[in-house]
Parts: sequence; structure tokens; C-alpha cells
Amino acid sequence: MTQNVGELFICGTPIGNLDDITFNLIKVLKKVDIVAAEDTRRTIKLLNHLDIKKKLVSYHQHNETESGRNLIEQMKSGKNVALVSDAGMPGISDPGQQLIRLAVENSIKVSVISGPTALINALLLSGLPADKFVFEGFLPSAKNDRRKRLEEIGQEQRTIIFYEAPHRLCAMLEDVWEVLGDRKVAVAKELTKLHEQVYRGSISDAVKHFSQDGIRGEFVIVVEGAPQEMQQQQFDVDISIKEHITLYLNRGLTKKDAIKAVAKDRDIPKREVYKHSIDMN
Repeated sequence: MTQNVGELFICGTPIGNLDDITFNLIKVLKKVDIVAAEDTRRTIKLLNHLDIKKKLVSYHQHNETESGRNLIEQMKSGKNVALVSDAGMPGISDPGQQLIRLAVENSIKVSVISGPTALINALLLSGLPADKFVFEGFLPSAKNDRRKRLEEIGQEQRTIIFYEAPHRLCAMLEDVWEVLGDRKVAVAKELTKLHEQVYRGSISDAVKHFSQDGIRGEFVIVVEGAPQEMQQQQFDVDISIKEHITLYLNRGLTKKDAIKAVAKDRDIPKREVYKHSIDMN
């Protein structure tokens, strides 16, 4: 007799307010055999709150390979597994994506149990365009790598959403300001919690604000996309190199970064651009 294969449930858990939990999530957590958690200490509090007793296993970035293989074997043997992150939807900027991929590769049924997602909450609270957006997750922690990635997305016209850790927030905002220019930004923290806050303003003002404020909590940063007129002007064949540099300076870039951006746009050496900038302040 062929043994039934279990199922993987991707469970969106509350990002702060436990009242956001769904009836469907409670039903699934009661039904499954195993709960795979990014942080078992946080998940046990949720299970205790719901008065649910289940086998709880650790699944995080430091054990995802070994733990993932074990969970796949458990599901192949007929066990149902609920995958949860610390908060929000597993698989988005966390190790859950690897377990989901393994389940798909092993023909294990995957179901999503809808729940809160911090990036969507922050996007809607930002007041910035929400009809088209891109999610970048966490930028690289190393400054040079972070700036390189920002340069790559500098001409993205859609609203851009980032996650960031509190200890890197100020450095990240400074790099966004210097590379992307002084755009509109919303910085959200502690979403759905008692002390939820959303800072809205320019990136330069956000840098000043958070350099003076105690940096605590989980942050989502929503940045305005590149202005369309900038996209059109910078590749206009009639625009001079000096005018091209001025366009970037007016967006808040430093002179050094403006020269670098113009050289990249025009595919010419930076020294050629520099010659046109000598008499510019």
C-alpha cells in the first residue's frame, strides 16, 4: 500500500498584533504534525497563546540544509509540516524559501496560509505610489556592495521597498541619499504593534531624524522611484555633459557620485566627465 505524502503549509503569522491571526492559521496549526520555526522561542509563545501543543523544530539560516532534508523526509513519510518565520510570511527574506523549493522539487504539495506581510503594510502606509513597486529585501551589509546595488537600481521608476536592521539603518539611509538622490521616503517600524511609527519626508531629513533618535525595532524603508523626467533627460542626445552632471547634483548626489553616474550613463571614462566638472561647485 502506497503511503500518503504529507503537505507543507507556509503560514503567515502576525507581525506584531496577535489579533491579526486568522481562523485558518489556527486550524492548520492544530492539524499539522510538526511546526518548523525560525526561532522556536518566539513561536512557542504564539502556540501557548493559542493553547496548541505541537512538535516544534528549529529551521533557520544556520541549519537550513540539514533541517530541510529532515523535514522533507518527514513529509515523504506522511507528516504535515507548518513553516513559520519570526513574524509575517515565511520565504520572504528568510530561509523558508529553500524549504519551499525543496518541497516543490520533491513533488510535495505546498499551501499558503495567508497572513500579514510587513512590506505591504509599509507600502500602503507610506503614501507613495502602490500600483507598481519592487521589493529589494535587505541590501548588502558591506558599504561598497550596498552602494553598488543601489547604483544598479538607481533608474528604477517603481516604488522601492527595503528591509533593514536597526544597527545599519543610518548607514543605509545615507547611502540611499547619496546614490539615489534626495527622494521621498517612508520609514516604518514596529508595524501593527502598540508603538507603530511611520516617518515620512525626504531621505536627507530621515537621515537627520534617525541619527538623533534611538534606533530600535524592525524597519521597512519605502523609497520613491526615479522621476520619469530624469529618465528621459539623461539620455537626451542634446544634453551636454555638464548639464547631465547638474541633473544628478540636483537630485542630491555628491559631485563624485554624479560624475560616476554620468560616465556610466554615457559609457565614457570618468576622467572625461571630470574635465567638464572642474569649474562646478
